[in-house]
Amino acid sequence: MKTPISIRRGTVAAVFIDLQEEHRKDKRYLVEGFGDILANVQRLQEAARRNFVPLHHWAYIVDLAEARPFHPVDESGKSAFSDKDDPLTAICREVAPQDNEAMLVKQEASAFGKNDFGDKLKAAGIEWLVIAGVWTEACIDATVKDAVARGFRVLLVKDACGSASAAMHQTGILNLANRLYGGAVTNTLDACRLMAGDTVKVWQVEGSVPLRFTFENAAQLYAEL
Repeated sequence: MKTPISIRRGTVAAVFIDLQEEHRKDKRYLVEGFGDILANVQRLQEAARRNFVPLHHWAYIVDLAEARPFHPVDESGKSAFSDKDDPLTAICREVAPQDNEAMLVKQEASAFGKNDFGDKLKAAGIEWLVIAGVWTEACIDATVKDAVARGFRVLLVKDACGSASAAMHQTGILNLANRLYGGAVTNTLDACRLMAGDTVKVWQVEGSVPLRFTFENAAQLYAEL
């Protein structure tokens, strides 16, 4: 259901996940509607900067010497995606870090991996995380679930996330929405308003797994979030 919320200034940070060139230039990893996603991320970033919300930019960059077990490789023996020597691992220019914004590297799906990211956020008094990026059912999913497990409230911006297809993205958002305890799902416009201190109606989960989606109704339920 949709309920009004507000976010206290100084308690929110914005986290952007894997907005890298390979998702618009490598045919194996193209994200559907990536241009629209980048435009919405730009709006979020502009709102964050206007309202002194710290921005954290994450990129998935793989060094096989340190990679997880069973990491996929291509025929040349390099990482099948996000190889450290591939220029397409660069964050897209229009959403890249500015000034002193943090540029962070991970070698796994979640931004809360083998690092102290969560501890630093807690030490800075952060309670809410505005999360956007790709892929919804993979790195966004892992990051959101780990954030919730660490006690953060997540504002998941559905139209600033994406995946290889609308079906993968929409069902990924619905699956997260079913379990987004303490947080909310919203769109870019309302996320910007919340970072500015407004009170906004957003979708929040009640009970356990309220969204029973099927192939037939997933798009409609997603639109209603």
